[in-house]
Amino acid sequence: MSKPASHPPPPEPVLTRWWAPFAEFLEKERRYSAYTLRNYRQAFDDFHRWLVAAGLWERGFDRLGPRDLRDFVIEAQRRFDRRTLHNHVSGLRAFFKFWLRRGGVKQNPFIGVPLPKLEKRLPKFLTEEQMKLLLGGPRRLLENQTLDAFTAWRDRLVMDLLYGGGLRVSEVVGLDYGQIDFTSGVARVMGKGRKERLCPLGRVAMAVLEKWKTAFAANTAPDAPVLVNAKHERLPVRQVQLMLKRYLALADLPSDLTPHKLRHSYATHLLNAGADLRLVQELLGHANLNTTQVYTHVSVARLRDVYAKAHPRA
Repeated sequence: MSKPASHPPPPEPVLTRWWAPFAEFLEKERRYSAYTLRNYRQAFDDFHRWLVAAGLWERGFDRLGPRDLRDFVIEAQRRFDRRTLHNHVSGLRAFFKFWLRRGGVKQNPFIGVPLPKLEKRLPKFLTEEQMKLLLGGPRRLLENQTLDAFTAWRDRLVMDLLYGGGLRVSEVVGLDYGQIDFTSGVARVMGKGRKERLCPLGRVAMAVLEKWKTAFAANTAPDAPVLVNAKHERLPVRQVQLMLKRYLALADLPSDLTPHKLRHSYATHLLNAGADLRLVQELLGHANLNTTQVYTHVSVARLRDVYAKAHPRA
């Protein structure tokens, strides 16, 4: 993704009038992650920059027409890849939808805006053997005494929750003890759009969690975070991302794999083992079945690869 030219952020009065109420809505009512808020803010800043540069800001949002938005998309394509552009327009569409409901604007100019087609990309995932190598990293470092027990068990628990429960990284770091039923091994997770779902964590993840809780947790009150740093403060998402890179390197796996790829692996392995698509949709917390169906393409691609390598007539 190319980066936009450096430009000052929107003036404070603009942020106070237009951005702040929308951001508060996303954070407090929709419970969007800090990552999504950051992306939507970048989209707003960039759109404001373009409006000012094009001499359209003073006209107001309600005076924007299809030709203006077409020019914006054309100009944005010079600086962003297609997926980033789609994400920006999605954020701006949500911004105008919010203000349309609040009476701040009379139209949503981003409805029906033509966008370049996205290339079809199958989600990356790890094989079951690769997952075993990755998940075994903390134990190996602990055994050769290059990692302390607290960090080793904590890191193992993080990866077991991402893969064993199919949780998003924001859901993992946001997990409190009160959300977990230790008898049934199920976590009650608040996902995107404040949608609650039940996530079985798996026998292995629960065993690691019990060990962590007994041996290393300083506070197990219902509102206490499960995953903490050395100061027993809630673990930030960025630390999980950096931690994963360490174990990817240890397992000789691609360093560009993110915590979300463990969730992809979770879904793919479930479907490969014959799990029902709608059950996987429910476990992942997807609102739309189409979002989940991409993993069936991954499974079919894998089957074709196995067939091509193993069948004499392939």
